[in-house]
Amino acid sequence: MPLASEQMQSAASQQLSKSETIKLRNKHIGQACQLFYRSDPLKIVRGQGQYMFDEEGTRYLDCINNVAHVGHCHPEVVRAGALQMATISTNNRFLHDELVQCAQTLTSKMPAPLSVCFFVNSGSEANDLALRLARNYTKRQDVITLDHAYHGHLQSVMEISPYKFNQPGGEQKVDYVHVAPCPDSYGGQYTDKQFPDADLGLLYAQPVADICERQLAKGQGVAAFIAESLQSCGGQILPPAGYFQRVYEAVHRAGGLCIADEVQVGFGRVGSHYWAFETQHVVPDIVCVAKPMGNGHPVGAVVTTPAIAQAFHATGVAYFNTYGGNPVSCAIANAVMRVIEQEGLQQNAQRLGEYLLRECGQLKQEFDCVGDVRGLGLFVGIELVSDRDERVPDTAAARWVVNRMKQLHQVLVSSDGPNDNVIKLKPPMCFSLENADEFLLAFRECLATLTCDHLQQARVAVADAATNGVIATAADTLANKTKLFERQDRLIKSV
Repeated sequence: MPLASEQMQSAASQQLSKSETIKLRNKHIGQACQLFYRSDPLKIVRGQGQYMFDEEGTRYLDCINNVAHVGHCHPEVVRAGALQMATISTNNRFLHDELVQCAQTLTSKMPAPLSVCFFVNSGSEANDLALRLARNYTKRQDVITLDHAYHGHLQSVMEISPYKFNQPGGEQKVDYVHVAPCPDSYGGQYTDKQFPDADLGLLYAQPVADICERQLAKGQGVAAFIAESLQSCGGQILPPAGYFQRVYEAVHRAGGLCIADEVQVGFGRVGSHYWAFETQHVVPDIVCVAKPMGNGHPVGAVVTTPAIAQAFHATGVAYFNTYGGNPVSCAIANAVMRVIEQEGLQQNAQRLGEYLLRECGQLKQEFDCVGDVRGLGLFVGIELVSDRDERVPDTAAARWVVNRMKQLHQVLVSSDGPNDNVIKLKPPMCFSLENADEFLLAFRECLATLTCDHLQQARVAVADAATNGVIATAADTLANKTKLFERQDRLIKSV
């Protein structure tokens, strides 16, 4: 296990300057592989816990890395991987304890009858295999997905990822993929503002039921419904209560299977449960896991029922994955799951999530640019708007905040959603109360500065109006702005 001093020596030994690294990246790495902070990218050379360090030793609080689930370079995880790598790493066609112990631990955390595992290397592979399992079991092809969903980069899962294929250069949606509305109660097709007394879970489930009915009427049915248990790229979306229950019922009536994509939100991140699908009181037919499972090491799994697994076996075509389930990957995954338990990280996620949601909710009361605050555990979204009443997304403000948090406060956050206006928090699970306060203080400063800038722009607009001779209108407007200027002084004092 590398000690902190050895990490620093390793980082210091890097021979390339940042400009040289950028030059070589531009020359040899495909331009489609995009960087964070493209105008001023970070060169990260070391990580520890919830922190990352650049080549100059600057420390950044990592609020976006849900891959380093138990913390960057966790000593227990590093030790387990290094020891197994120094012992043997081979494929899963040989017996090995790490493989079966990983499967046993993973399935012990799943509801019955989810008890059979297939090991892969990534979330994309997991979702790809889940589709194969579903199509083989149902003997059908059609898949229902959700708008703004992202399920990976393989061709099969790009086809079910509107987050990608709806982009200007994306491929056209294929006929056997059906897109239902994203169950976004704040900015989606059915909102709590438009339908304050309605059952939004029922409203959003109906389009899925309609697709199923159309497929049955054509004598086809569906192979699967796939959804992230909580949409991440779609803007940190929490489906309304009862949504998945109704959707699963409709899909099962149409002969399809239900796939829960837990790649982003599994392994205790939501705090109240180990898996996010449990918050909706459903049991999927297939569950896909990856990212946090390896704490940065490429490992993933598909967990399903004995019946679905047996049907796959009955085809006579063996499933073999060169690296899926290798002893090193399984040793690392086992260590990650041990650390989650031993360090109480699921409980930490729930405690800090409640704190962050409460404090961010207070910011919403103070700043009109905060339209919505939502989340579970250490999975939080803060939606920025230019008009709270009309819920107009403020993409420019979100991007400005992301860059200011990094440049001024050394706090790393990201933005996402269909309008790229949702600030996302999904930090390593070792995130502390002190880290939460550091984020909140920095975020408050950004919101205050953003508000002051908007007020200054309003002041200039009023002056321009007066200059143009609109004296009466300007006087009325100025009277209203005076109250805002008083608020501006209070905001400045609050940070």
